[in-house]
Amino acid sequence: MVPPPAPQPTTRPAPPPPPIPQSPPIKDWRDAPQTPGDWRYESGTAQFGSATSTLFALRCNRANRTISLLRTGNAPQDLPMTVSTTSETRSLLATPQGAAQLVVTLPANDRLLDAMAFSRGRFAVEVNGLPTLYLPAWPEVARAVEDCRR
Repeated sequence: MVPPPAPQPTTRPAPPPPPIPQSPPIKDWRDAPQTPGDWRYESGTAQFGSATSTLFALRCNRANRTISLLRTGNAPQDLPMTVSTTSETRSLLATPQGAAQLVVTLPANDRLLDAMAFSRGRFAVEVNGLPTLYLPAWPEVARAVEDCRR
């Protein structure tokens, strides 16, 4: 009589790796980390981003006394752009311009521009399908607005 085969040791599957901790959702835009980059000002335009790319800009058109808000990003159609400051939140309609920009044009005396310039520490720019920008309210913003009003 042949002895029964020895029982095979059971192998246990390796436990799954622990979940990667995720940042808690941001409850208030004012608590979000600032978007990396710096403001720079040149010839009536305040630009935010790196030395090689601009994420957001305020451009003065003195002849028309308007300021254009320019958000880098692609969109096939008009999209809402929401600007949030400590004193005001407004949804605007951004129009695609060129291959990679969305534009909103406001009168130079629009109070939203003042709210952006004097927001406590930062303001937010949100466009569906693009990362929200949390931008510092540095002097370049106020300079673009004030220079356009002269």
